[in-house]
Amino acid sequence: MYQPNLLQEQSDAQMEQSMHLFRVFAKSFKSVSEHSVASSKNGGFNPTAFAVMEVIYRKGPQPIQQIGSKLLLQSGNVTYVIDKLEERGFLHRRPCPQDRRIIFAELTSRGQQMMDEIYPCHTQRIHLAMNALDESEKEQLIHLLKKMGMGADSAAASIHKS
Repeated sequence: MYQPNLLQEQSDAQMEQSMHLFRVFAKSFKSVSEHSVASSKNGGFNPTAFAVMEVIYRKGPQPIQQIGSKLLLQSGNVTYVIDKLEERGFLHRRPCPQDRRIIFAELTSRGQQMMDEIYPCHTQRIHLAMNALDESEKEQLIHLLKKMGMGADSAAASIHKS
């Protein structure tokens, strides 16, 4: 919903600069994402299945309920992807011994072996995609993107309150 009173103090130039930043950000994200999609397909995964495998590979067994929020997926999509990965023998579900409502997804030995094989290539491909930036620029961009994301979250929360 458009709320003009939130924007009264912003000049046209400031708003146009924000739109330009959005377009540049979106194009850059698309370019880098294409590398991730291509490397996920090298392992025979779709991008969503690879992302689920990557989270579990990097962080260890994860509650299924939390995987979706880490990947910005709806719970039904996560369940479907986990079902398919389980059918292929890459992961399995394990109930939490302390709380039966919580189910963990963890890699099987086959899933671990697959990620051990394909993840180094994925990492190299993403590094290549980001290689135009030096280490200092990468750190600066990480900081700025986090700041931008928190600002966007804060703005969304204030708009929803209105």
